[in-house]
Amino acid sequence: MPGQWQGPPPGATGPSGPRAGFGTRFAGALIDGIILAVVNFVLRAITGAAIGGILDFVVDAAYVIYFVQTASGQTIGMRVMSIRAIDATTGGRVDAGKSVVRYVVGIVSGLACLVGYLWMLWDPEKQTWHDKASGTYVVPTEYYPVERWPG
Repeated sequence: MPGQWQGPPPGATGPSGPRAGFGTRFAGALIDGIILAVVNFVLRAITGAAIGGILDFVVDAAYVIYFVQTASGQTIGMRVMSIRAIDATTGGRVDAGKSVVRYVVGIVSGLACLVGYLWMLWDPEKQTWHDKASGTYVVPTEYYPVERWPG
């Protein structure tokens, strides 16, 4: 049955099911970071540094919040790496409110010397601070397939 745990992927399980590993999540975030850096570079070149700085935040937030709250639960980087965000309670779509919380706490995770991101390395459910705060998991699409992208 789609969406049900079908066995553990090597080295990436939590007590309640398979989870995306650190390397896979990092690579997805790096891909998203490159995409956003190019877009933001162009916006800054067009609008100037002051307005561009504000637009950076708006574009980054809109990108992450929009893609995570779609039915696929995937940014472009997550899609490339075959992972997705799901609601920890329902195992389904992450709603817009949780997506906003996830984004905001993601900023805090980075500001705290990246500890919030590294947290998944010793957390039994492989959750970062923003996963915990928003009630989400990041899972491999092999075990939690995406029907269509972006959803």
